[in-house]
Amino acid sequence: MALHIRPFEAADTAALVEILSNNGQYDYPEVEGPESMKRAAACPAVVFLVAEEDSRPVALVRGIYDGARALIHLLSVHPDYQRRGIGRELVREINREFHRRGAPGAVVTATERSAEFWRKEGFARMPVFLMLTDFD
Repeated sequence: MALHIRPFEAADTAALVEILSNNGQYDYPEVEGPESMKRAAACPAVVFLVAEEDSRPVALVRGIYDGARALIHLLSVHPDYQRRGIGRELVREINREFHRRGAPGAVVTATERSAEFWRKEGFARMPVFLMLTDFD
């Protein structure tokens, strides 16, 4: 099976929701759901990539480069495809795209569960806090 990395397509939404749900990453459908995916993909600052095997989406990565800073928001690999290097390939590809756009480096929002993966990919922990507000 050959891995293919390509830009997100609207037809990917159901498979990507399944991946996010299986990984416990679908807590905020208004941020991670199908409509949000489509809005993000339409934004020129966003890099939204999908990895597929046999024409089936198996992983995704999404980030943004605002002209000054690149930020990876989300990485998720279907549980049946984890530990095969797919996440690593997606990180490399999004970083190549950030670099192509002019970013000097990238940061990532990570959890304690994913921190070791990101360390292995060359990211270092920073002394910052991620804070959230809703507009409701």
